Amino acid sequence: MLIQITTLILILSIIVPFGAYFVMGRKNGKSMLVTNIITFFGVMLVATGCLFSGNVGFAAGEAAEAAGEVAAAVSTGDGMRYLAAALVTGLATIGAGIAVASASSAALGAISEDPKIMGKSLIFVALSEGIALYGLLVTFMILD
Repeated sequence: MLIQITTLILILSIIVPFGAYFVMGRKNGKSMLVTNIITFFGVMLVATGCLFSGNVGFAAGEAAEAAGEVAAAVSTGDGMRYLAAALVTGLATIGAGIAVASASSAALGAISEDPKIMGKSLIFVALSEGIALYGLLVTFMILD
């Protein structure tokens, strides 16, 4: 039952913003953005509810029972661990993208004025890319 509800919600989260796009047209960008945000957070609320229900590994458990093996119980703590790893990876990558965008555009502007400072400006771009690597390291530590 939970699989069907989750599948239905994920399908609706794709259909509703596209439906709003075709119904409202390209003129009303704010309404489309609000529709997309509401749909996204609705899916997040349902996914969080599934995490706290204690049935995180229901698909793996059913597959193991069908194969005749003893199903390993997946606790809510494991689900929260996977959620934390996903958030760390995603937010670190978004932060690194914002940092690289601003650092590289400033570096290109500086290089166009004085080509001798290319090495110095690339250091700042590389430092901002390090944010994503630190997020990936923290993800590995969470999952270990």
